[in-house]
Amino acid sequence: MFEKIFIERDILEHQQTKKILRTFPNIETQVIEKVEDVFARVKKPYLQKRDTLNLFLGQKKGQLVKEAPDAYGISGEPHYYFIHAYNCIYECNYCYLQGYFHSPDLVLFINHEEICEEIEKVATRDYQLGKTPWFHAGEFSDSLALSHLTGELPIYHELFSRLPFAKLELRTKSANIKEIENLTPKDNIIITFSLSPADKIKNNDLKTPSLKARLKSIERLAKLGHPIGIHFDPVVYDDDFSSKYAQLIDETLAVLPMSSLEYISVGVVRFTKDVYHQVQSNYPKSELLSSELIKSFDGKIRYNRPMRLWILSTIKDLLLNRKVDESKIYLCMEDEDSI
Repeated sequence: MFEKIFIERDILEHQQTKKILRTFPNIETQVIEKVEDVFARVKKPYLQKRDTLNLFLGQKKGQLVKEAPDAYGISGEPHYYFIHAYNCIYECNYCYLQGYFHSPDLVLFINHEEICEEIEKVATRDYQLGKTPWFHAGEFSDSLALSHLTGELPIYHELFSRLPFAKLELRTKSANIKEIENLTPKDNIIITFSLSPADKIKNNDLKTPSLKARLKSIERLAKLGHPIGIHFDPVVYDDDFSSKYAQLIDETLAVLPMSSLEYISVGVVRFTKDVYHQVQSNYPKSELLSSELIKSFDGKIRYNRPMRLWILSTIKDLLLNRKVDESKIYLCMEDEDSI
């Protein structure tokens, strides 16, 4: 998978570092002082990830827990995200990471105990103010795709087992649920899967597990008692989107009991200006570029507002018609009052 592994000097003797290196015994390694000294110092094209990737092992410094933007999660409660990795092994052609870092190389941070200390501090503060804080993993990398390698899930599971007043969301497009299967289900630890119609996954979610594989994972975890969330996001428009999402909703609810469903978010495809230019360069024939896109209320490039609201309300109505509780549906990165 990797051409070379760079390791920060201070973590050479860390247990998790040794475990990861044992997984790749034949890959060249190089000791560095800081990830930032090498990672992204020379710009590498995003699509170079198809041929060569380097792996960096280091410690996350600076702000370890960050406040999430508005409409990131269910409204009414504070939302945060924490960063356990940079970049992803998948290649979704709409992914904002292609315009965020100057390199597709993978960075794994292993100072999870330090991140947990910061989460606990923020969670306790919000709880004392009468709030239910949410913490989201998977902002800069898939939460489960490499969980067998990184070994961090038991650490966060133990933390949130001690913080029943706080919520943890693990966002994924993976079917790699082996590590989760070994953990006791907790009401406040929600595994959320991003789903799209099968043809959209094939066209846009490159190198990711199929819809069938994701649904099988959802069914397995729900049977074990894990709370599940669903992200119908990003929705990519075509003339048959309504019938495709009707089928997708039916397929999802066939394996996911309402009692296990925490929420469903819905959001249309969107880009920052820089990412949009990257998509145009990297995927010039993509269907993402086939509809008219404009700069919207938050500066991101989306479908125009009437089209966007029609798409979102259509999918919301499909969910309501299938008896999904309206309180479990929210719009991601949108103005809820518009629907």
